[in-house]
Amino acid sequence: MSPGVNMSAEALSNFVAAIFRDAGCSPEEASRISDNLVEANLTGHDSHGVVRVQRYVHMLDEGIVHADKTPETVMDGGSMLVLDGQFGFGQTIGPIAVDAGIDRCREHGLSAVALRHSGHLGRIGAFAERAAGAGMVSMHIVNVANSRLVAPFGSAARRMGTNPYAFGVPRPDHRPVILDFATSIVAEGKTAVAAQGGPPVPDDALVGPDGVTGDPAALYGEIVPGERPRSLDGPGALRAMGNHKGSGLSVMCELLAGALTGSGTAGPDVVPFCNGMLSIYIDPERIDIDETFAADVTSYADWYLAAEPLDDSEPVLLPGDREHQRRSERMRDGLDLPGDLWISICSAADFTGTPLPETGDQR
Repeated sequence: MSPGVNMSAEALSNFVAAIFRDAGCSPEEASRISDNLVEANLTGHDSHGVVRVQRYVHMLDEGIVHADKTPETVMDGGSMLVLDGQFGFGQTIGPIAVDAGIDRCREHGLSAVALRHSGHLGRIGAFAERAAGAGMVSMHIVNVANSRLVAPFGSAARRMGTNPYAFGVPRPDHRPVILDFATSIVAEGKTAVAAQGGPPVPDDALVGPDGVTGDPAALYGEIVPGERPRSLDGPGALRAMGNHKGSGLSVMCELLAGALTGSGTAGPDVVPFCNGMLSIYIDPERIDIDETFAADVTSYADWYLAAEPLDDSEPVLLPGDREHQRRSERMRDGLDLPGDLWISICSAADFTGTPLPETGDQR
């Protein structure tokens, strides 16, 4: 296995931004992409971090995603919007859609935004954080059109994407409560990280011809260092979390984020690869007529956190606390990039003609 590197968030973000500028994105969009990917790594969501760089560069080159697009309004119903992302980068399209939902929620107290045809949106929890920062409760349901990665419960055949949910609740004078998870046991990106020298996935995360496995080859087939893992090459699939429950949640993502938005589902029809997202926003100040919401959130959170842990070294945490801890640690210690992952980023830089930074510890 190739040696890895350690880089500060700033150094890595600058390098990734340079790659996307050289790939044809405006400086502003390149910075949005790099900041979003590196922030995902900082919060511990490596599946949505810089492991995506090589893939994004090739998607841009192949015309699957387009640089510097903004959403078009397909339908404006006041509190309801349908936006078309025109297959632009999700790091540009997603925040615009979220801000539109926040603005309509301020106006109406409740809003829903159906986003279709976006490039990969990245870490969905970032959108719940953005809404919570504006004081809004939000729910985000996502699918990946034409992405067949996950098997239904009781099968090894691919029928769904990894299809994440994210929820956000603002908490006065505290960090918001943010829940963000894929409906598969692990996100596809975590399997890619494992395939490129990162932490292994659980032994039951995939299913192949011989049954349940933790081997990324079930999804990617043979993996060559420096070449991006191709999720269509393997003989197996990812498994849904929670058996039939996760499988059912993933189906609802296909129907609500894919079919309802008009973005398309994982199948059976062949449609362009893209993300669909259905987002719902609630202004708690408008619905909280008794003015008890903030106090109840604080009271419940404190009571929840006071639960005695089974292991004193593992305290009870609220959703979003682990990400906050990891961000603090990784900002302090730098980001460790496994060797094969670093090779993939350097391969993307070679493809775009971007000079490599100095090797070694980049903190």
